[in-house]
Amino acid sequence: MKTATAFRSRMAEKSRSRGTLGAVALLLSVGCATYQGEVYEARNAIASNDPLRAAALLKPKAETENRDQLIYVLDYATALQQARQFKESAKAYQVAEKIADVQDYHSISNIAGAALLSEEMVQYKGDDYEKVLINAMNAVNYLELGGLDEALVEVRRLNQKLYKYKTEAKRDYEQNPYAFYLGAMIYEADRKWDDAYISYKSAYQHAPGFAPLREDLIRAAEKAQRPEDVAKWKKEFPEVKPKPDWSDKGMGEIVLLYEQGWGPRKQPRPEEQRFPKLYPVGSQTKFAKLIIDGAERARSDEIFDVTEAAIRALDADFGRLVASRVGGVAAKAVMADQLRQKDELLGAIAWVAMNVADRADLRQWSTLPDTFQIARVPVKAGKYKVSVQGLDGSGSETGEVMEEREVEVRAGRKAFVSWRSVR
Repeated sequence: MKTATAFRSRMAEKSRSRGTLGAVALLLSVGCATYQGEVYEARNAIASNDPLRAAALLKPKAETENRDQLIYVLDYATALQQARQFKESAKAYQVAEKIADVQDYHSISNIAGAALLSEEMVQYKGDDYEKVLINAMNAVNYLELGGLDEALVEVRRLNQKLYKYKTEAKRDYEQNPYAFYLGAMIYEADRKWDDAYISYKSAYQHAPGFAPLREDLIRAAEKAQRPEDVAKWKKEFPEVKPKPDWSDKGMGEIVLLYEQGWGPRKQPRPEEQRFPKLYPVGSQTKFAKLIIDGAERARSDEIFDVTEAAIRALDADFGRLVASRVGGVAAKAVMADQLRQKDELLGAIAWVAMNVADRADLRQWSTLPDTFQIARVPVKAGKYKVSVQGLDGSGSETGEVMEEREVEVRAGRKAFVSWRSVR
């Protein structure tokens, strides 16, 4: 009888040990690969001008339905656009927008997991500035494909989001001058003069230092037949003189949509590993010069700083992150104490494991550029050979170039050319 009792006791002890080890394994498995590690190779492929390889690496993750799917779909769509696979990129951005629009992401188990372990346990929904850029990036796809109507659809969706953020969420910091300016150019290309003027004015409200807007506002106000606004802007910008090409029906325009560098990367804060911090990514190529038929015709102007917007968004969310983690620490203590009452060793190990797994959420759309820039050149209708050269901060060539492309400009229309520098 004593032998049987001892045997059962040993078996029970082994069972508790296996349970302890299983729980530890489960808790620590959460803390393996981070998002930044998962996309490291794909980002390197883009930086090495091999976006097709990046897309191939990201595709399986983009097609897997889980809490991280949105972020991988965004990276996948970006890689496809870099590879000039515009149709495929447009489809991927459409998928990303549908995922981002879903409201009820958070299951009870995921919220509990986030409290006990990490913010990474909750479905990634994207920051508001990222959601706006989904439409802006997709509009570029359609412009490259010559689909002006489809680009206008993206602009309307984009404007709806911006309006909602401002009126319902009271988040005016999400207003994106690049989004407004891109929309204005597309409306102008479609001869929707009043819509173009309104969008240029919105862009000016959020980027008054963007020099090209001075001409744009006067020209667009004239086209929209708003004489009072024309007089107002001429008084404010006396240095701007009307140009003959504004009224020349045989003129068109070449527009460079330039995406410069890399947006900031999330890493754990040195002082507190539970919270993320954004670090800027340095780049050699800072600006671009637009070359048409072998001659330099314009240099790019920066209209939107993604790094600044991302840091602003994270700072705005920091209070919520702190409150969440304070609640998480309390939840861990309760759970560890409950386990300790049944098994002291299991409770102690669970406390350590849960805190090890509680790390900063490093998910973000990290394949975005550092800045969005524009260069515009009016030209007569016809065919042109267009190339772009990267410039450093002092204006010297960096050796990063866009290979020459032939574009056709129709009278009264715009030919859009997109390029991304990655070093």
